Amino acid sequence: MFGYILKRVLATIPVMVIVAIFVFLLLRLTPGDPAAILAGDAATPAQLERIRDRLGLNDPLHVQFVTWAGQILRGDLGTSLISNTSVSGMIADRLGPTLNLAVMTIVISVLLAVPMGVIAAWRHRTWVDFLVMSFSVLGFSVPVFVIGYILIQIFAIELRWVPVQGYKPPADGIGPFLARAILPALTLATIYVALIARMTRASMLEVLGEDYIRTARAKGVRENVVLFRHALRNAAVPILTIIGTGFALLISGVVVTESVFNIPGIGRLTVDAILARDYPVIQAMILLTAGIYVVVNLAVDISYSLFDPRIRY
Repeated sequence: MFGYILKRVLATIPVMVIVAIFVFLLLRLTPGDPAAILAGDAATPAQLERIRDRLGLNDPLHVQFVTWAGQILRGDLGTSLISNTSVSGMIADRLGPTLNLAVMTIVISVLLAVPMGVIAAWRHRTWVDFLVMSFSVLGFSVPVFVIGYILIQIFAIELRWVPVQGYKPPADGIGPFLARAILPALTLATIYVALIARMTRASMLEVLGEDYIRTARAKGVRENVVLFRHALRNAAVPILTIIGTGFALLISGVVVTESVFNIPGIGRLTVDAILARDYPVIQAMILLTAGIYVVVNLAVDISYSLFDPRIRY
């Protein structure tokens, strides 16, 4: 197991190097001058030249890349061109709301979707299966902002059970945090419940036709043990992949949901940086997103051996 983990970790290094080179070249070769954004419209050519020298923009590209990569390896993501604050600090401030929302969404999705998919496969071609599949189609079809506004209208405006918008960290109390996080989490969970339930159903249908499932039933094993211990464990690999990918996507930031519910998360930070052409923040966010996907995929690969007895390392 240790050798496999080490091999997988080492395999991520060239991936991150390629991503870093791509991000660096993409932002350096696109139209726009960071010096002009920093100096403003009234800046003189001499002022722009001094700013370019200070930022190292007049150096050759390979020198700029080596300097930038060295800063990244030291944990220095640079300084925002707009707010003149540390990019690391900006990400740290926004990561908490996004991470809390992602964890809450995935927990709700898994607790609802996996049993739904298992039962739909167990009751294949019955009204239960039809109901679960209908919900899956609906979850994929309705835009997330429509779901968000419907939930706001019902639970925040009509019933007044929760606030309309805003965010409170768990440190301010579990009650205020849940009151403001439950609607955005349910909004996002609608999509992920549909996706995970559909994948669970498809994987379970494939496994339920195997010989060892028929053997377990012939031996008199209880149906719930057959479904959740024997069948679900062997059907877990594609389900884990979907869950891991969804979690990485959520941590990377969900712009629409964060905007609808006024959550100061990673997604809104990324969009604001792109609109303002804040190059250090954009670079850091792309690298962060790539790193999240690499780490989550690594965790999913390692977890395969825990759920699929056929896999040995």
